Amino acid sequence: MDARRLEFLRELAERGTVGAVADAMKVTPSAVSQQLKALEREAGYALLEPSGRGVALTEAGRALARTATEIAVAVERAEGRWREYMEQPAGRVTLRTFPTGGEMLLPGLLTRMAERPDVELVCTDENASVDFADLTPDHDVVVADSPTTAASWHERSLQVVPLMSEPLDVALPEDHRLARKESLSPKDVAGETWIGVPHDYPFDSVLEQVVAVTGEPVHVAQRIADNGIVEALVAAGHGIAILPRFTTREHGNGLVTRRLVGIRATREITALLRPDRYERPSVRAVVDALRAEARAVAEAHRAA
Repeated sequence: MDARRLEFLRELAERGTVGAVADAMKVTPSAVSQQLKALEREAGYALLEPSGRGVALTEAGRALARTATEIAVAVERAEGRWREYMEQPAGRVTLRTFPTGGEMLLPGLLTRMAERPDVELVCTDENASVDFADLTPDHDVVVADSPTTAASWHERSLQVVPLMSEPLDVALPEDHRLARKESLSPKDVAGETWIGVPHDYPFDSVLEQVVAVTGEPVHVAQRIADNGIVEALVAAGHGIAILPRFTTREHGNGLVTRRLVGIRATREITALLRPDRYERPSVRAVVDALRAEARAVAEAHRAA
């Protein structure tokens, strides 16, 4: 089968629509359809079926798309090994991160990568409301956070590299009655007014656990995506909040944080990649540096 046509099928499996594939591969939707029809003739099976106003992969189409991924992995592995033989990792690597992940990891990561001048690392940030897996077709490395590792990431055959588990704490005004305690339980915070995050953000799951343990609803006065704004609102006395331990600014700004015990209050920070991208020496160098920086950040906070 034509390897180029297999790539069209793989892109359709990842991106979902013919139009999205056309945009990504810089061809017309008609050209995409023609390539897929030619691939069906080569395969001898129906690979697509109507779905709403578009098309979806049949069982045979999904199986062949997985094969296309395996081929892409093999090609990247072969090219990576050849480059490792011929030269040091080199080239352009793109990285996408959520804002607090970038605040925590990018300064040190860029310092580490400065020692690898042949690798050009280009970083951008992304609001945490997206499905991070959807960013992997367009970025070499995606730094993601979630309450747990999403099963769908593995189902999509993504390379999932754990970076750290970051505790989530309760942020309080420094004169709050609960600030006298060293740690807080769900019962301690029952009945408080909260500054929350938009629904489906990772921190929201902590409030859901508080409800499950106490049996009482939580009062969320505001839902704010930006942690800096949340910090300011808490410090001003408008409520309490769940914030990540490693990037929350406290002391001298009217805000303190306390450990939340009795429930799971952490977020898992991982790097997501297409498996073929992970075979590139330059990408592997960035991931290795990212893991080293994540360990350094976690160890620094444990020692503090």
